[in-house]
This record gives sequence, structure tokens and C-alpha cells, in this order.
Amino acid sequence: MKERTKLLLIAGVFLAAYYIPWGHPIIRQSGLEAFMMLQEYAREHVLTCLIPAFFIAGAIAVFVSQASVLKYFGAQAKKVLSYSVASVSGSILAVCSCTVLPLFAGIYTRGAGIGPATAFLYSGPAINVLAITLTAKVLGWQMGLARAVGAVIFAIVTGLLMALIFRKDDAARTSGQIYVPDTDAGQRTLLQDSLYLLTMVLILVFASFARPAAGATGFWPMIFACKWYITIAFLVILALMLKAWFTRDECVNWVDSTWGFMKQIFPLLIGGVLVAGFMLGRPGHPALIPEHYVQSLLGGNSLWANLFASVAGALMYFATLTEIPILQGLLGSGMGKGPALALLLAGPALSLPNMLVIGSIMGVKKTATFCGIIVIMSTIAGLIYGSLAG
Repeated sequence: MKERTKLLLIAGVFLAAYYIPWGHPIIRQSGLEAFMMLQEYAREHVLTCLIPAFFIAGAIAVFVSQASVLKYFGAQAKKVLSYSVASVSGSILAVCSCTVLPLFAGIYTRGAGIGPATAFLYSGPAINVLAITLTAKVLGWQMGLARAVGAVIFAIVTGLLMALIFRKDDAARTSGQIYVPDTDAGQRTLLQDSLYLLTMVLILVFASFARPAAGATGFWPMIFACKWYITIAFLVILALMLKAWFTRDECVNWVDSTWGFMKQIFPLLIGGVLVAGFMLGRPGHPALIPEHYVQSLLGGNSLWANLFASVAGALMYFATLTEIPILQGLLGSGMGKGPALALLLAGPALSLPNMLVIGSIMGVKKTATFCGIIVIMSTIAGLIYGSLAG
């Protein structure tokens, strides 16, 4: 961290401590909400979602060859292949907008093109089979279908636009200006490496498997009841793979790479969650910006209502699946169906915490463009859906 940045940080903390009226009931409640959201995040997401995701990112950075990344996600890869893979990748990863960050960092620093990488960044939290299924059940099949179709289209269009806008940067990265670790994949076969990564993905999927809706019967409740047995089984399989297929030095490099991502991402996530909690609070718990103000601005299907829903969704942090009960309450309070879809398309894929982290990975300009594209497309999608839904 530069000395000037340290000075500004210290000055900012001092000014906040000196001038913010912490004794005011609303400010005190907002401060409490900030730390309550941080506690909720730590309890529900760090161990089961983020930690497995960091290890996957570390493995991608160390064991996946640059040639493989460039083949499927590189700027010069066939667009049909790269965008098809990137746009549906979220269907197997039940991750939130923050959990997908280490995975995105792993493929982007390994040489993935900005287009496929940002398509993956959007699709990770947005195209979630569980979330889309629950959306259809709670909010209606029309909303569930609109969310699924919209998310796939958004991932592809966002990636294509980012690739077009930053094509010169991508050309520079593919000409050798990318980070390439010194380690290689050793003597393992492609099948072995694939099984190793698949095992970690399955650990992430089952460890973060959300509780089905109350009263649900069938396959999903059965999976939830067995999630920890399945997770432990895959952990044992992973341990056996590491012992049989990997050297000690490779394991050390993997852990070092994972720790590198954690050092980069965790501090920004903590700060972002605290700010989001202070400003917006948790569902049903007022903070600096009262919930009823947000609700009063989201009625009908005007351009303003859809734009506001997109921006509010982009700033708020939604843990996986939590956006659905929030929207259920907002719709019951008079929120329009168009703004509801706009928030569904912008919210799970963006949040204030993940904007900060994305900025540290690919720069402020690319991050602002990425967020702007999603907000604009979400607004347009909300207007179209609202007019069709009547």
C-alpha cells in the first residue's frame, strides 16, 4: 500500500470518528447493522462458500495451463465456445456476487480474455439453478423464466461489449503482458486435473447448498439433509487425490496462491460489507437509508423505477437466494414487476463489496464499464418485462 493511501485512510478514519454523530439513534442503528451484516456474512458464507472458492482459484492459477485458459476463455478463442462455457458456468455454482470473485481473479490473471472473463463474472451468481427454481416457485414461473433467459443473454452481451470496448487491452495481454506462474501441471493427465478441479467444485456446491423453501418435498430437501455427508466424502476423495497425484511442492504452491487471493480480496470484502450494512442494512432492519424510501420509489413501471431498482440492486449485497424473500416483501408492498426483474438481474451479480474487489483486479475503468452495462441492460429488461406483464 502506498504511503499516500495509508495517510488518506488514517485521515478518513479520524474524520469519521470526529464528525459522525455516533450518538444519534439512526447512526447507532446503522453501525450495528453494519456489523450484524458482517457477522451474518462470516457465519453463512465464509467457511462454506468463500474458502472453497479461494482454493479453486488458487488451483486454477497454479495447475491450469495458460494454453488451456486461452483455448476456452482467451481473447482469441472461438467466441461460440468461450461465451457458451462462460455464460452457463453459474448453473453449477450456487455462489453470490462475492464468492465468484476469487474464481474470476483466477481465470483473469491466468490470461482469460476480458469478454469471457466478465461473462463468467456475471453468470456465476446470476445463473443459479437453485435461485432460478426458487424464483419461479415463489414469484411465479414467468419471473423465473424471465430471470433465467435474461441472465444468459446478459452474460453473453456483457462479455461481448467488454471485449469490444477493451479489445486493445486484450490484445496487449495476449501478446505476453499477463501473469504466468512458474509452476506447471506436472506429470498428471488432463483427466486427473479435471477430476481434481471437479471435486473442489462439488465441495463448493454441496457445502454452500441452501436450505429449500419451507414445506418443499422431493429431491432438494433430500440433498440438503445429506449435504455434509456428501461434502465430507468429496473432501476425503480430494485428500486421496492430493496424496496420489501431487508433490509436496505443488501443494505448497497451491496454498501460497490461495493465500495470495485471500490477502487481496478479504480486506476489501470486509470493508464493502460494512459500508453496505451501514447504508442499507439487512432485510427488515432499518439503517441509514430507510427501507420504505426504497419501496416508495419502486412502484409502477416507469424508467425511473426500473433505473432505481437496477442501481439499488447493484449497490446492495445479496447472499445467495436471499434476494427472493426480499423481493417477495417488496412486491407485496407495491413494487412493480418490471423493477423487480431489474433488481433480480442486477442485484445478485453486483454489490458494493464486489465492485471494490473487481476494481482491484481489472481496474476502475473496466469495472465502471462492467457495472454500467449491467445497470443499463437491467433497466431495459425491466421496462420490457413490466410492459409485457401488465
